Amino acid sequence: MGELKQYWFVIRELTGREIKRKYARSYLGILWSVLSPLLYMLVMTLVFSTMFKRNIQNFPLYYLTGYLFFNMYGQVSQSVMTVLVDNRNLLLRVKVPKNVFVLSRCYTAFINFLYSMMAYLPLLLLSGVKPKLTMILFPIDMILCLMFGLGVGYVLSILYVFFADIKYLYTVFLTMLLYLSAIFYPIEQVPNAMQMVIYNNPVYDYMLFARDCMVYGTWPTADLWMRIIIWGVASYLLGYLIFLRRENEVMQHI
Repeated sequence: MGELKQYWFVIRELTGREIKRKYARSYLGILWSVLSPLLYMLVMTLVFSTMFKRNIQNFPLYYLTGYLFFNMYGQVSQSVMTVLVDNRNLLLRVKVPKNVFVLSRCYTAFINFLYSMMAYLPLLLLSGVKPKLTMILFPIDMILCLMFGLGVGYVLSILYVFFADIKYLYTVFLTMLLYLSAIFYPIEQVPNAMQMVIYNNPVYDYMLFARDCMVYGTWPTADLWMRIIIWGVASYLLGYLIFLRRENEVMQHI
């Protein structure tokens, strides 16, 4: 926390640089963080809503809630994976903790998520979802999902320095994970063996928690609480420990 306070200005500047670079040639800029989930939701609703109309209540929100959390996890883990190599020159010239660059990527993904919420919250109201007490749990789910993605990103950032092909393998893995997260279909529609795989998917747990507290207004079960806490905290601690132990070796290789 002391390191975070000391270098908060650097994290903000790096975050601003990442956002400007991402939308450098776009007229709409960061508004794409609002429009993108809506466009994806529209396409998926047109394609799948009739297929699962009887099985999924309020399909557009069901899909969009899952998409936002999967996208946040993907953005955090993928962007953190390449952060050390992308900032090689700065790391060699400036005496700033390497973790600052990692946290800036995580903060960027968080900002994009908040912009996406500008599309999500009005859609909740337009869909007839009334404010409920369960919604106060949403920030907890969001923070734990960020921690999980950050923990995975720490490990990937070390692997990427020594094995660049991990970037392409992880892209394939994310595609597989997308279809194993029940974003646009009810889990009851797949065979029992596949259901077990999905139930053991941490990203699905964060989606399920968000759908319960935001869309359906139900309190998540104790088992679900335990899973999202364990996944988030354990992933972050393990990833950060590996990052700390390997950071000097990384600098030698860079």
